[in-house]
Amino acid sequence: MTRSRLISSALLLTTALVLGASSPVAAQRPAEMQPGILRVCSDPDNLPNSNAGGEGFENKLAELLAATWNSRLEYIWWSAPRGMMRMLNGRYCDVFLQVPTRFDMAGVTKPYYRTSYVIVQRKNAAHRVTGLDDPALKTMRIGVHLFAADGENTPPAMALSAHGVVGNLEGFSTTYAGGQNHPGDIIKAVVTDSVDVAFVWGPIAGYWAKQLGADVILTPVGDDSLSGIPFAYSMGMGVRRRDVALRDSLQKFIDSKGPEIRGLLEQFGIPLIPLPSDSVAKGAPAGSAR
Repeated sequence: MTRSRLISSALLLTTALVLGASSPVAAQRPAEMQPGILRVCSDPDNLPNSNAGGEGFENKLAELLAATWNSRLEYIWWSAPRGMMRMLNGRYCDVFLQVPTRFDMAGVTKPYYRTSYVIVQRKNAAHRVTGLDDPALKTMRIGVHLFAADGENTPPAMALSAHGVVGNLEGFSTTYAGGQNHPGDIIKAVVTDSVDVAFVWGPIAGYWAKQLGADVILTPVGDDSLSGIPFAYSMGMGVRRRDVALRDSLQKFIDSKGPEIRGLLEQFGIPLIPLPSDSVAKGAPAGSAR
């Protein structure tokens, strides 16, 4: 793959982890955007992002947005990342609350937080892994999320392959429905010593480590110079590209509610790294490494 193709693949696959990875809810129908109604596309079972019980980060963020706008909140339950633009452009929903800012298929706000994939290990691990170029990875049991389509995979799986780490990976599904892996299972595998180390999307790792009371260390993964794959992503809110006014209204919300949004991120244990200085609105918190 070329570097640009690798970056595009990494963006799409990270978007899939953010938005979920099962089948769409067929009963919902498209409709025009209406004043006073906030239609958010969310996954019904994908914590820490969202669930049908309203317990996720996106649920709380959507409630804050709806209250700020004095709008009625409606969820369009959806969990099929490969059909993301069909859901958005087909007017099933109007807003995705988490989208990588470099995802050019949608109109995306400036980022309101930045996070990365992290290396998850027990605090008492015999050897501390700090990067993809660690020779010890070739002999360790490694947990990663895997896809099984189009010959592509999650950024950690692709980068580990580029480093020659291929025969000792323990795969965890990115589909959390239908009896497959639970989101917290990859963290449980580290805690129970089923794997020595895991490479996990930061929000998944931070949330489930907190929920499980896991005695683990989360180490951010830097972008990989060997494979050219990025591991840190700035996240904004996404709309249809032509809905510029809606995007700008979301940006005003982000700028005005920075402290409240940051509080939600911290509440859900999402590991934060600093936003690029040129992407931060005046007065908005840039975030700190955790």
